Amino acid sequence: MPLSLPEILADETLRRHEFPVAQRQAFLAHAGVCPLPRRVAEAVRAHAEACTADDQEEALAPGVVGQVRRLAAGLIGAGHDEVSLVGPTSLALSQVAAGLQIRRGQNVLVYHDCYPSNVYPWMALADRGVEVRLMNIRELGKVRVVDVQGQVDEDTRLVALASAHYLTGWRIHIEAIGRMLRSKGILFCLDAIQTLGAFPTPVANVDILAADAHKWLLGPCAAGILYVRKEVRPQIRPVVHGWHNLQCPDYLTQDDLVFHEGPRRYEAGTHNFLGLHGLKAALELVQEVGVGAIAAELARKRLWLVPRLQAKGYTVLQGDAHADNAGGITSIHREGTDLKALHRKLREAGVTTSLRILPGGQPVLRLSPHFYNTDEELQRCLDLL
Repeated sequence: MPLSLPEILADETLRRHEFPVAQRQAFLAHAGVCPLPRRVAEAVRAHAEACTADDQEEALAPGVVGQVRRLAAGLIGAGHDEVSLVGPTSLALSQVAAGLQIRRGQNVLVYHDCYPSNVYPWMALADRGVEVRLMNIRELGKVRVVDVQGQVDEDTRLVALASAHYLTGWRIHIEAIGRMLRSKGILFCLDAIQTLGAFPTPVANVDILAADAHKWLLGPCAAGILYVRKEVRPQIRPVVHGWHNLQCPDYLTQDDLVFHEGPRRYEAGTHNFLGLHGLKAALELVQEVGVGAIAAELARKRLWLVPRLQAKGYTVLQGDAHADNAGGITSIHREGTDLKALHRKLREAGVTTSLRILPGGQPVLRLSPHFYNTDEELQRCLDLL
């Protein structure tokens, strides 16, 4: 029987079976690196065991690569032949930036205080004579349509944004920004790691999307996806070369470099088969529970948390819990509180959070519970705070 979110939260035995981490701790750090659900770990384990008896490719579950493409495509509303399996977000974005067909004097617009994986690959374009524009916004992480519209021009080739800010949790209006950029002929590249698996992340108005699986998607590290809209592929030249993305019949080197036109175009070599089995199980879990239900539960949790944290004297980044743009991240600080010591205290008491630093040096404690965390676990964290 498919799992439902109310069933998971109502049945503690089931919850602890499906999410073994709950047997040991209240894990509230999914915006960092997640623990694996049981079914994901078992999928990886089963393939690893099968690999002890045969060639690792022969041990693959039938059709697993295509199944992963279809599941990922379904989650973002893409065609299955637009999803490449390249691993880490940093690697995917670096491939896109390095392969982008852009002329000297054109510009890309990025947000400097985004996570570095979505800044450094674009900064590197400066060596090619590209102007790298750093977006100016009023409040940390709060990127609005008007901010983007006011800072692009006729020479802007691409805008690179995160679907949600890794410190504030602010979720951008993906569709509105995407429609505006498409009307101007500007490519829109999305780092979706902080929403994929947690909130709807549609690509109808997105040209490129990258996200690893090890946060809200509850999958293995380095088992991410790269979406490149079919019409945009000619504008993103592959910069990695291997037997898998170049035509080499019978594994024989050809005289010319001819890339495959499908999603293999950006997949140079052998897949991470262990990771793909885990990614498939993670995608199936999110599909089973329903990303809409997950998003609603994360919004409810934040609405529950924010006023209680504020009542204890904490400053909450993006503290309007009712905001449509609120994500699954709640970051806090309080004058006179040693957050490093507090983070350590929580960890020793079996509550895992993340310690991060704001631009300027202010430490913050970041809480990022997922759908399977209970109100009792959140209350335990509050009591310790």
